[in-house]
Amino acid sequence: MTLGVPRFDAVVLAGGRSSRLGGVPKAGLVLEGATLLQRTCAALAGAERLTVVGPEPGDAGRLPPAAVFVREEPAFAGPAAAVVAGFRAGPGSRAPWCAVVACDMPRVAVLVEVLLREAAAGAPASLVAVDDGREQPLAALYRSDDLAAAIDAVLAHGPADNLSMRSLLASVKTRPVPVPPGTTHDVDTWNDARALGVDVP
Repeated sequence: MTLGVPRFDAVVLAGGRSSRLGGVPKAGLVLEGATLLQRTCAALAGAERLTVVGPEPGDAGRLPPAAVFVREEPAFAGPAAAVVAGFRAGPGSRAPWCAVVACDMPRVAVLVEVLLREAAAGAPASLVAVDDGREQPLAALYRSDDLAAAIDAVLAHGPADNLSMRSLLASVKTRPVPVPPGTTHDVDTWNDARALGVDVP
């Protein structure tokens, strides 16, 4: 790992319904010859533990070797349930930080670089990207201990199915981190895809 980069794990959310894309999986959309999932995992290749929450694609061999796949239970139970499933997957100790990133942000590499740089500078709280004044909880670098405590508190009262991210993170102290405009723009519709340069079938 590059000197000065903090140790981190990563959870990539890649299992939504893509309802506004007619069910076409966002993870498999292509930009400049690589799928959005490939681009996201490449940006997070320095993670000690890289967990993708979603179906395993046929081209998984083109992802970093460390990538493992899990699904939230039940499937399509929402992003908070996916974060819980991804964070709790696998045995062993966790890195001090955990990146949580949706797979449909084509400019994810810039986002990850900014967050890791802030963490390396000694940030005392979890870091949430702010793009054009909006905080993006699925473009964030959380302190693993704080995220673990928040998940344990939620699960003590029941499953995380259809829980909002705001509710999941209610106890997590965060600091907003401004990122370059457009860094967190994602693909929700075909118009979004066109605007971001993503190949449209």
